[in-house]
Amino acid sequence: MTDFDPGTPPAEALENDHLFAAWAATAAGSLLLGVRESGLEGKALKDAGDLASHELLMKLFAQYMPDDAVLSEEEHRGTSGQHDRRTAKRVWIIDPVDGTREYSEPPRDDWAVHVALWQEGALVAGAVAQPAMGKTFHTGQPPLVPARTAPRPRIAVSRTRPPAFVQELALEIGAELVPMGSAGAKVISVARDVTDAYVHAGGQYEWDSAAPVAVARAAGLFTSRIDGSELLYNQDEVLLPDLIVCRPELAEPILEFIAKHGTD
Repeated sequence: MTDFDPGTPPAEALENDHLFAAWAATAAGSLLLGVRESGLEGKALKDAGDLASHELLMKLFAQYMPDDAVLSEEEHRGTSGQHDRRTAKRVWIIDPVDGTREYSEPPRDDWAVHVALWQEGALVAGAVAQPAMGKTFHTGQPPLVPARTAPRPRIAVSRTRPPAFVQELALEIGAELVPMGSAGAKVISVARDVTDAYVHAGGQYEWDSAAPVAVARAAGLFTSRIDGSELLYNQDEVLLPDLIVCRPELAEPILEFIAKHGTD
């Protein structure tokens, strides 16, 4: 897909970080859809998609945001691109393909592209593109979370390895589990009223949650680590293994259960 042309960002996107994040994530998503239709399968498709999306995003940041640092899943040992993220005032945190398993299983749509901006201590913009759905969710126009339609809470969990403690949590609060793919898809599912909470422990990195958390916060959802502390980004250690994203009214019962029972 070396001939893919993302075009140029709209003029307003060059002056608005929210819109630039959305444009970049959407462009990478379009590229990924093309790679997905190239005839590759399995690991070859995963690797090709990851590489193509990473290279495109790095090219876009170098061209349009040359003074900013980048932290990408595909290149994360301290420095990505031209600048050291540990001393930069602005750092883009990206996941070129979140949910490579689902990406490699057409026509699944529960995979995403994550683009977030960290600036001087906080997430300030973010976009989660779900290309197979034809949608990009971003902080410039946060999702309007509809009133809950399900009779009981729904918790998004991994379709391949749902944590045992989440199953116990579901029993405690009378919830049902909804399996799906990428972390981004799970977080956005809460904003879409597909689920009501996403609770995870056991291994993620900053790029897995930065953009989804930025969008979730902008939409008015509750976000924290599983002990209730704040989710922090652009840290020296990029491991960020746990998080909660939920409707605000579910935060207290979820945190109380975890404080009482733990996650083991």
